[in-house]
Amino acid sequence: MKGLILALVLTLVGGQKQDLEPIFHAGKTYLYGYESFTWHGLPSRGLAMAGVRLTCKLEISRVSRSDHLLQIRSPKLEEYNGFWPMDPFTPSLRLTETITECFSQAFKFEYTEGRVGSIFAPEDCPILCTNLVRGILNMMQITIKKSQNVYELQEAGIEGICQTRYVIQDDSKNNRATISKSKDLTDCQEKAVKNMGMAYIRPCPTCPLKARNIKGTVTFTYKMKYDDSRTLMTSATSEQVYQISPFNEPNGAAVMEARQELSLVDIKRTPISAPKTQLQNQGSLRYHFSGELLQMPIPLIRIKNPDLQLTETLRQLVQNNKEGASKEASAKFLQMVQLFRIVTLEQIESLWVQFANDLPYRDWFLSAICAAGATDTFRFLKQKIHDEKLNIWEAAVTLPLAFHFVTANKQTLEVASTFLTCPQIQKAPIHRIIVYLGYGSMVNKYCAQTSLCPNELLRPLHDLATEATSKGDAKDMALALKAIGNAGEPASIKRILKFLPTFSPAAASLPNRIHADAVLALRKIARKDPVKVREISLQVFMDNTLAPNVRMVACVVLFETKPALPTVTAMASSLLTEPSLQVASFTYSHMKALAVGRIPQLYNLSAACNIAIKLLSPRLDRLSYRYSKVIHVGIYSSEYQAGAIWRLYLMNGPSTMFPPDIITKVRAYYANTAADIIEVALRSQSLTKLIRKQNIPFAEYDTYKTLKELGKMLLGWKELPPEDPLVSAYVKVLGQEIAFVDIDKEAIQQTMTSLTGSSNWQPVVKKVVEEVQRGISGRWTLPVMVGELRHIVPTVVGMPLELSLCGAALAQVAADVDIQISPPLSDNFRPSQLLETNTDIHADIKPKAYFHMIAMMGINTQYFQSGLEFHAEFSANTTMKFDAKINMKEKNLKIETPPCHQEVELTAVRSEVYAISRNMEEVDSEKKSPLLPSGEVPSVSDQPFQPSERSSRPGSQKQSNIPSVILKGYQQGSEEAHHNSVGGRFYARIFCRKSESLGCSACLSLKSRNSAFLRNTYLHKLVGELEAKIVLKPVHTDADIGKIQLEIQAGSKAASKIIDVASSGSKEKDETSLYEDIQAKLKKILGIENVFKVTNKTRHHRRRTHRTDKTAVTDLWAEPSATPLSSSSSSSTASSADGKEPGNKHKKDEIHQSWKKRGSSSKRSSRSSSGSSSSRSVSSASSKICSSSGDHSGDRHCSGDNEYANQQANLPVYQFWFKPADEQDPGREVLNSSIRSSSSSASDEGISGAISQPKFLGDSKPPILVAVLRAIHRNDHSTGLQLVLYTDTQPTRSRIQMFVSSITGSSRWKLCADASVINSHEVLGSLKWGIDCQDYQIATQIATGQFADYPAMQMKLEWTKVSSVVRTTSRWFYSFLPGAAYVLGYSQRQQRGPSHQATLVMALTSPRTCDVVLKLPELTIYDRAVRLPLQFPSSPGTPISTLPSTDRNVFFQVTLSIIENLKARCSVFQSTITTFNGVEFNYSMPANCYHVLVQDCSPELKFLVMMKRLEESADLTAINVRLASHEVDMYVSNGLVQLKINGVQAPRGVPYTSNSDASMLISSEKEGLSLKAPDYGIDKLYYDGQRLEIQVAFWMAGKTCGICGKYDAEKEREYQMPSGYLAKDAVSFGQSWIISEDPCAGGCKLQRKFVKIEKPVAFEKKAAKCFSVEPVLRCTEGCSATRTVPVSVGFHCVPADSALNLEGQMRLDQKSEDTVSRVSAHTACSCQQQCPA
Repeated sequence: MKGLILALVLTLVGGQKQDLEPIFHAGKTYLYGYESFTWHGLPSRGLAMAGVRLTCKLEISRVSRSDHLLQIRSPKLEEYNGFWPMDPFTPSLRLTETITECFSQAFKFEYTEGRVGSIFAPEDCPILCTNLVRGILNMMQITIKKSQNVYELQEAGIEGICQTRYVIQDDSKNNRATISKSKDLTDCQEKAVKNMGMAYIRPCPTCPLKARNIKGTVTFTYKMKYDDSRTLMTSATSEQVYQISPFNEPNGAAVMEARQELSLVDIKRTPISAPKTQLQNQGSLRYHFSGELLQMPIPLIRIKNPDLQLTETLRQLVQNNKEGASKEASAKFLQMVQLFRIVTLEQIESLWVQFANDLPYRDWFLSAICAAGATDTFRFLKQKIHDEKLNIWEAAVTLPLAFHFVTANKQTLEVASTFLTCPQIQKAPIHRIIVYLGYGSMVNKYCAQTSLCPNELLRPLHDLATEATSKGDAKDMALALKAIGNAGEPASIKRILKFLPTFSPAAASLPNRIHADAVLALRKIARKDPVKVREISLQVFMDNTLAPNVRMVACVVLFETKPALPTVTAMASSLLTEPSLQVASFTYSHMKALAVGRIPQLYNLSAACNIAIKLLSPRLDRLSYRYSKVIHVGIYSSEYQAGAIWRLYLMNGPSTMFPPDIITKVRAYYANTAADIIEVALRSQSLTKLIRKQNIPFAEYDTYKTLKELGKMLLGWKELPPEDPLVSAYVKVLGQEIAFVDIDKEAIQQTMTSLTGSSNWQPVVKKVVEEVQRGISGRWTLPVMVGELRHIVPTVVGMPLELSLCGAALAQVAADVDIQISPPLSDNFRPSQLLETNTDIHADIKPKAYFHMIAMMGINTQYFQSGLEFHAEFSANTTMKFDAKINMKEKNLKIETPPCHQEVELTAVRSEVYAISRNMEEVDSEKKSPLLPSGEVPSVSDQPFQPSERSSRPGSQKQSNIPSVILKGYQQGSEEAHHNSVGGRFYARIFCRKSESLGCSACLSLKSRNSAFLRNTYLHKLVGELEAKIVLKPVHTDADIGKIQLEIQAGSKAASKIIDVASSGSKEKDETSLYEDIQAKLKKILGIENVFKVTNKTRHHRRRTHRTDKTAVTDLWAEPSATPLSSSSSSSTASSADGKEPGNKHKKDEIHQSWKKRGSSSKRSSRSSSGSSSSRSVSSASSKICSSSGDHSGDRHCSGDNEYANQQANLPVYQFWFKPADEQDPGREVLNSSIRSSSSSASDEGISGAISQPKFLGDSKPPILVAVLRAIHRNDHSTGLQLVLYTDTQPTRSRIQMFVSSITGSSRWKLCADASVINSHEVLGSLKWGIDCQDYQIATQIATGQFADYPAMQMKLEWTKVSSVVRTTSRWFYSFLPGAAYVLGYSQRQQRGPSHQATLVMALTSPRTCDVVLKLPELTIYDRAVRLPLQFPSSPGTPISTLPSTDRNVFFQVTLSIIENLKARCSVFQSTITTFNGVEFNYSMPANCYHVLVQDCSPELKFLVMMKRLEESADLTAINVRLASHEVDMYVSNGLVQLKINGVQAPRGVPYTSNSDASMLISSEKEGLSLKAPDYGIDKLYYDGQRLEIQVAFWMAGKTCGICGKYDAEKEREYQMPSGYLAKDAVSFGQSWIISEDPCAGGCKLQRKFVKIEKPVAFEKKAAKCFSVEPVLRCTEGCSATRTVPVSVGFHCVPADSALNLEGQMRLDQKSEDTVSRVSAHTACSCQQQCPA
């Protein structure tokens, strides 16, 4: 038994795992060889890389149980820059010396059971050296679990605490073990990372790991040797990889790889000597950030004497800027920023004294101070503002930049708080706004780094809110809320709730805009506490008592909290009973916009909204523009994990026709982050007051007093609160509001008074003109650091890996402008005097813009840099030097500018990527290798590229014979080269457009050399060198050009400029014979006689063949009344007539067939010429419509008009036929018959008038505008172009012609444009260019007609031959159409149509929907019931010919109809009432009782319209209108409408006009009277005894009340009583607006009384008595009801023993509604009492 027990014990002991933690024995020194290597590059072979290698010897000795010493000997630092593996490492001797010095003393560290504890280093040891020691000791960090060989745990290391996986392989036979561990560096709890400049970029913690564009891992391998007494680590290796994919491409990633090797060399018995100096505790293995934060990702600067270096840098910077070296200037500017971060306040002050008075230096100095963002620079800026050393504009520019770039810490926040109390800041409102908003942003940045934000930081903002509330200062309330919103801290929620009536009843008296600002202040708080903000915003959204715009803003905030499905569903269900259609429409459209989103961060919200909108009625999607909407446009690439969205929030209100609140924002998504790029909001209020007639004393009129008294009679009625005109706007950048402005009438007057001392605007204009006359001269420079984004993580070797982006922008303007105005302005200046002046302007303006961006991936420390560096530049540079003369009286403008004398680079974009190696000890010897090896660049020929198609086609000689002014002047060159070299793919192409006539040539140059041939990714396309630039070059001509002149002459003297130009230096004609002498010469002067010769020949040819063929090939350039849309140019027609181009016959046949297929009518036949062998019969358009039966068949089917709709009833929409409107005219049959039978179309009056119309308007009309662009040579010869414009406007038709031609007589190139309104239903236009306008042609037609059974409009485009540029552009556009149609939800069909024709038909199927059909040569795109933003006045089945009258333009009439349709109308006819909102209901008015039909409920109380039904007839009514001091009665007597004004009978046939401040006109119309009082808000009132119609002005929206409603588009709240209570039915609503009268003084015996339910009532299981909350119509005392009507009324119930009764009642209308019951309302009474005499 004992033997068995002993065997078991031995077995258990032998089965235990050996302790594998390495142990260092005391008294011994362990010698290790150490090598670390870090390199950066792309994983493709043949590309440059940069790296750093450190080799050294390590000595480790144990001095106590846990304390160990580490001595580093013989360190050697080498740099690598070149192409691996061909180039060798380069020793960095001086940097090695620096590192050797800091490694001269031993380091101490705690080491127990394989885990490293605290690290101790000499006090003066740089952080870089300590971190390198951490990298070495990190290899010794091992966590062994004795019971497991494979396990995972959270392990601390240099990168933080990360998830680590161990695998142990124990070779017990050889007493050896191999330990492997790996870490996922994206799965760390407490990761060592430093982000700078990313406070406004929001990460997505719930996004999947695959969406992250930075991924990293590290693996360790240990070799252990052990025996009974110890475990020895013989070697250790580590390999770390960071993969950075800027575009989230699997194959497009840059790589950082770090390796470490540690191998045991020897063991000595002599321990390391103890350090001589005191060692300081430097913390644990976790990486410490310090020196690398100071070094920006720019070339290293060896800082010795920073103030002197700043002085020198500033001087070099200004010098570089003067010389135009923008790249060097931007680099120096970034160096200045870095130097300012380390200098002291005293040094900054001394530099300011030196440079403050020199303007160029001052601008650069202040910009660098702002960008530095250090505590001392921030304090310096505060001191200068306090001392008033900066003017108001400098402070306005520097303050937002300083608050944006400053590093938020306790010191800078203390300085920022002193800004808030600075008296100089308080004096300037704009500075005060900027400072408070900036302080809120600083608090946000600071608190983003901590979990708990100190309350003292928020106290200044909370105090401002409290003070503003106590004073009732709305502007300060808005400022406090916006600043609190910028801070975005949950601790401010309680303060915000005090401004919301939902949570604080006292806030109900605040303006609505303050409520909205309070809700918006919650947006940023939602990022920290979404649950609380969601709860608040949901309550605000559900609060029906708030203004609609406040609730809509709450909807926006609520969705930004990303609510879950239950919350979204609750919102949707609330919309089913939502009384405000504005809120319902806004919420529905917002849900719909979110439902189609594809952003991963919003997937859950999108899914929830997709479900919620299915619960809602689709009618919300059909609401018009009057209702609030959300417009959403988004794009997202799941492949590249990047996208952006644009949203437009349109928030309308009950008192506005158009949205007064507009918010638009752009948000970008990248990988797992999001950032609000920009947000702009515009809010307006009561702007209609500014456009109305002012200074009308409405309050002094009798109507005002009458309405005041009437308000006391209507229970609970209150006038609307007054609103002052206001426009406010704010701008947010990166989610932070940087500025806002409130512009009201008072602010405008204050501004004008401060400028001129007067509130009148005319002196302001005069002062501005006088200031301009003094001239503008100077040089302004605004350099700005656009941003500095840095992401730093440690590597295993102890060096920092930095990913950074830094950009600087430079805007510069040098101007010298001199302006002279004659005659001088008089003392009694009026702006109209400017129309009689001559202005001479001499200007030399040189604007310039430059942007430089640097992106880096690699090691960036204050000692050395190594990695990849990407540079991108954008530059724009131009010179505007001109002399201008403006003669307003003569309508003449002349501008002269010098020609091109030297090559100018207008704009350029360049980028390049390098592998860089720099170190502090050798600043001037940086190593910089292009990522692509340099290869031979191919030469590009200077000869222009000639396309082969010109020489290969017949007739190419004619086509290539482009205008001499163009050929001589505009020669297009295309130079292209592709080359694959050792250094990658090279591409170069140059496009040039040359104009010898103007002496200039513009060239677009494209060059690239990238590595896309290795891997086709965006990253590889950027790797290399890219350049795109536009260059303006001079062109050498025979005679030097002295100047380029543009002259524009309008009016009666325009023709004189044509003669002056065409005569080429001859004397000008006498102006007295200006037009008479040259009328016959205009064609020759313009060089267009050949154009009309060709046209005439075409017309004669048409006449000869008209009687036989009757075909439809026409010349569009001919007379407009007889010109159909043709796809054949006049030149081709003429050529066919001469027999020169028989090949065109086929084209004409094809065109003819296309017309047949599309149902071309007899109208087109009547205007056709022969040109096709096929003939077709012409039938009457009034009786038939013809169409082909198929795409390729010539069979035709004709039907009468009455069969037109039946034919197409079952066809798809794209097969419907368009029937032009003029073919529906019955008179056309006669016309067509006469054309068919008569030998001459001149016998018809309509066509003869058209033929007699001149084809060239210059034959009968002078030009209205002439523009001449010419180059004046030194030999007085001129070359260039001239433009002449003619118009002919007649009552029923109009025409416009434009000619562009060369002023050089040898050129025949012309451009001719013609547009004609043929009749009220058709517009034709054409554009021709080429030799005598015959080479190319595009024609268009717009016509109205009928499509199926609906009114429609057709737009047709045809072309015969177009230039290659137009053809290429069209093909490019055509390629996007199918995809765009798919995205927009349109259907598509591949269907071949006419090859040179495109047609768009839009048919109005209802006032709010239309069918759309777009037919292209090979594609048809169509859709049905497309929603329209506006309501169009039309109805299905209405022929177009009956809609507008034929004597007016249908397009003009449609516009007027739309405008009229927008206006609100209320009508009463018998018992049918239609309100302003379009709600129709039946209500029979009690006889002899006046009802308030409509009245002005605004504070102005301008008008009142009352109506009563006459007792003698149920159909007759009488109205009473109160306007100003007028009381107008209209009634019927003896069958005629009578009129009384102020009780005096007025003659019916004589119009009545008031002579008060506001106009009023009463006149007869049809069988009644009309009243127009636009100044009062009544556009028109019509009354004929039975019908009453009222139309009010736009600006009365939301300001009316009465039976006609509020004109607020809220149809769900139409039955609103005077008290604001919603009636249960139409009868209760109508009766609530009855005016009570004295029964003895008037005829109305009814009055409204509260009633009680007489029968016993049980409420809440107790006996109760119930009283109505609204009065019910009852007969007056002493009268009995003879007729009643049941109405539904709400009742308030109290216990039966309550003292509440009807006699001593309180305000029952303010009581809650407990039950609804039907009671009888009296409508007619019989009275027995006698009235006193």
